[in-house]
Amino acid sequence: MEFSLDNVVFDSEAVRRFDVDAPRYTSYPTADRFIDGFVPARDELGPRRRESGSALSLYIHLPFCSAICYYCACNKIVTNDHRRSTKYLRYLAKEMALRRACPEKGEGCEGRHAVEQLHLGGGTPTFLSDDELGRLMETVRGHFDLVEGGEYSIEAAPRGLKRVTLKRLVELGFNRLSVGVQDFDEAVQRAIHRVQPEKETRDVIETARAAGFRSIGVDLMYGLPKQSVDSFERTLDHVIAISPDRLSVYNYAHLPALFKPQRRIDSADLPAPEERLRILSLTIRKLIGAGYVFIGMDHFARPDDELAVAQRERRLHRNFQGYSTRPDCDMLAFGVSSISRAGSAYYQNAKTLGEYYARLDQGELPVSRGIRLNADDLLRRAAIQSLMCHFELSFDAFGAAYGIDFADYFSAELAELGAMQKAGLLSIERDRVSISPMGRMLVRVISAVFDRHLRNDRERRRYSKVI
Repeated sequence: MEFSLDNVVFDSEAVRRFDVDAPRYTSYPTADRFIDGFVPARDELGPRRRESGSALSLYIHLPFCSAICYYCACNKIVTNDHRRSTKYLRYLAKEMALRRACPEKGEGCEGRHAVEQLHLGGGTPTFLSDDELGRLMETVRGHFDLVEGGEYSIEAAPRGLKRVTLKRLVELGFNRLSVGVQDFDEAVQRAIHRVQPEKETRDVIETARAAGFRSIGVDLMYGLPKQSVDSFERTLDHVIAISPDRLSVYNYAHLPALFKPQRRIDSADLPAPEERLRILSLTIRKLIGAGYVFIGMDHFARPDDELAVAQRERRLHRNFQGYSTRPDCDMLAFGVSSISRAGSAYYQNAKTLGEYYARLDQGELPVSRGIRLNADDLLRRAAIQSLMCHFELSFDAFGAAYGIDFADYFSAELAELGAMQKAGLLSIERDRVSISPMGRMLVRVISAVFDRHLRNDRERRRYSKVI
């Protein structure tokens, strides 16, 4: 099973050979390396003034869902009680106020900080009522300036999503919508406890376009129970007819020992490894054949979408939400379990509502763990980012930026890449490493070679399969 389209080659033999457990590299070091009890430095707690004028990004985690999806591995709270979300919004406001305070002065920081990117994730952010969404955005704008032309996105579940809510979201400033679909097949939907008629999803997307959203993405998932090549092809045909601007096609990782809802999925219903490969092969062929650009890993976009434009202009970046159009920006994250990136540090909030509320009631930021990167971490983070986003590493660029001889510093890694070069996944030249079209499907495996932490204890860590 092999084919070549656009900028990617799918070779099932290469995938079988190199399909190992590897991180998704939404950060480096990865979140499982964070240290409990981490205390951020003063300039890492709030927005930092930087001479470069680089963008600031915000993420807000809204954990509430009205129903449970069995495949889900997110930090969520299943409820229909809006008293819980109302309370949560009050604590988000407390956290933002604390984060805006200058630690060294104990007062509000001078000036306001411009934000070019905002993402509301969950859970199901559209669990919030229209009034709650309005109060949340009033709080955000009370602390930050959302600049004109920025990317302001929200995740949505189509089930029960009203037209008036979509219009309200545009009024509040949102311009990008991410719609969870996973699969349109009824048998699959019943198996994952997410019954969502195709017509309802289509109506939501058409209404969102008419309301003024400039980019609409759809999330799919392969490897789910009851899926087959034929059933997923029907889903793809329906999705292509809807014509979203972006598509994410995730590999379902069945880890019931870690995620309790997955224990309700019968492992006997999962497609066999060969069937998963055929589903992935079909997906790539159909999406590229329909005019989508392969961005990387599991992301596709129309050629005129901001994500595809950012890739062509080498502005593509990777963060905790996946591929991003805003390169190398600080991200301040709010809410339970959310992860911030500020300069050379990552830090994560408490994972339970009880601890999150208790810390804020004490006037403390609810940070529970994190990590501060050393010089080697920063260098490796940049190398992994370059591979994940641009499919290449320039030795000269790294030498100029970090004052190293790349080939000497990474001699062990380049030696390990030799086997991948022989397999046709990449080429190692005098001044660069370039991932071939065949290697792009396995960019996580290639990037993992530069992961010092993984190299030291691979046998003790558990990640999902790449494919």
